[in-house]
Amino acid sequence: MKVLLKTKNSVLLIFIALLLNGCGVYNFTGGNPGTAKTFQVNYFQNYASQSPGSTFEPGMDRDFTLALQDRILNQSNLDLVNNGNADLLYEGEITEYRISPMTATAEQTAAQNRLTVRVKCRFFNNTKEDVDFEQNFSFFYDFDANLQLINVKSTAHEVIFERITQDIFNASLADW
Repeated sequence: MKVLLKTKNSVLLIFIALLLNGCGVYNFTGGNPGTAKTFQVNYFQNYASQSPGSTFEPGMDRDFTLALQDRILNQSNLDLVNNGNADLLYEGEITEYRISPMTATAEQTAAQNRLTVRVKCRFFNNTKEDVDFEQNFSFFYDFDANLQLINVKSTAHEVIFERITQDIFNASLADW
């Protein structure tokens, strides 16, 4: 009986090893840079004030650029370089930063406001053909109309940057 149990366990272990070997290594973040080893994120300029109805938020360009760099560093095994010879290159601009009323109260005043941020991103993969893109990414954060943006700005930017950087990461590196 013990010999039969050991044989079953051995066969099971061999089967699992072969199955895992056949599937390759799984990356739980979904990042698939192919043969790329390095990436570069050029400074995302803030051109939001050029869009009708948008405002300019100082420092947002730096904060977004750093957030995108952090996202790629944390969810891939790529190395960040700034020498212009990266395998993957990200660049673009912030094109919209808009606050607009969303819902109204019975007194016809805004009950909620929405901060919307739109980013245009250009992605170039120097190791793989036909995967480059230029695409707009946007997300929003709703907040109580009784609050000023300054009171929620930190949280709003964190939520918006998290979503937009994840969307850029998925579009460029996740081959689902």
